Formats: sequence, C-alpha cells, structure tokens
Amino acid sequence: MKKYYYLLFLFFVCLAWSGIRPFDYWIWIGEAAPVILGFLVVLFTFNLFRFSVFTYIAILVSCCVMLIGAHFTFTREPLFDWIRDFFGQSRNNYDKVGHFIQGVIPVLVAREIFIRKNILKGYKWVSFISFCICLSTTVTYELVEFIACKLAGKTPDTFLGAQGDIWDSQWDMLFATIGGLVTIFFFRKIHDRIIEKEFPGTFERFRHFISESQPASR
Repeated sequence: MKKYYYLLFLFFVCLAWSGIRPFDYWIWIGEAAPVILGFLVVLFTFNLFRFSVFTYIAILVSCCVMLIGAHFTFTREPLFDWIRDFFGQSRNNYDKVGHFIQGVIPVLVAREIFIRKNILKGYKWVSFISFCICLSTTVTYELVEFIACKLAGKTPDTFLGAQGDIWDSQWDMLFATIGGLVTIFFFRKIHDRIIEKEFPGTFERFRHFISESQPASR
C-alpha cells in the first residue's frame, strides 16, 4: 500500500504548489476542477476497482501536467515559452502535452477494465473500443471547454489557449488521438505485464473467457 500513499502525497504536493499564487485564480479553478473531480472519482472507486500502479502513475502524471498548466496557464508555461523562443515557434505548445496525456489515460483505464472484468470477447476489440473511448473523451472535453467558455463570457484566447490558432481544438483532438495510439502500440505490452504481475491469472481468465464465448465447432 505504501506505493499508493507515495502517489497520493505527490498529488497533494503538486496540487498545493499549483494553487499558490497562480497566474489567474479563475483560470486555475477552471483547469484544476477536472483534476480534483477526477481525483475524487479515483479515490472513491479505489476499493471497488483498484487499477495497476502503472495506470495510477499515468493518472498522476496527467494530473501534474494539468496542474502545472493551471498554475501558469497553458499559454504561458515557462519551459515551453523558452522552447518557443529557442526554436522560433509561433506559440507556446504546452497544451499539446496536456492533450497527448489526455489521450493516454482513457486507453489505459478502459483496457484495464475490459481485460480484468472480461467485458469484451477479443483482445483486438479491447484496443479498438479503448481507442474509441479515447476519441469520444477528447471530443467531449473540447465541447465542455467551449460551453464553459461561453457561459463564463471568456474569449477563446483566455480560456482555451487558442493563441490565435483557429485550428486549436483540432490540434488538441489530434494530439489526444496520437496519445491513444502511442499507448496502444508502444505501452500495451508493458501495461499487460504489470497487470499480470499485480493481479496474477488475469490473462489466463481473459483467454478462458474468450474461448468460452467462441461458437462450438460443428
């Protein structure tokens, strides 16, 4: 259990730092609220369904990326300001990091639930449906940002971090898509190994579930 307490400690350290004199408290509230809501969901479902430490670490990284963006705003993150100036880029691209991670988390969460709960009858279906969830999640997030921006009376430059880019939402969805694909093609086997190590017999039960669901040969 110690590893979970370490992750919890790191989350609260990052949350506390993020909330100390942010660039704009209203922007901080808007960007930090989904992180806090997600944390509460993970916390209250911990005893109902405990994910692998790999997934929890990815969730923590995602939270930290969001909280750093909430502190500085995604358009003014200092490291990516320096990268912008050094490489002569037209904008601060820190938000792309956030959306890349945004694509990683739904895939990890979905595929772990599908595999361990024996929900889908096929390993390839696990990847495909997890990726579809990744796409639907990022589209939903963009719509929520748009609605929140309208209700708050904010301009896109202030709330969405468009920085004058008319394709900002499309870029966000693209990088989330890339994050989901990278997870499926490069992190899938690592994820599987850690799941099997922490929850022995998971894949044997999954293969048995698949074989039972196959129609009997005549």
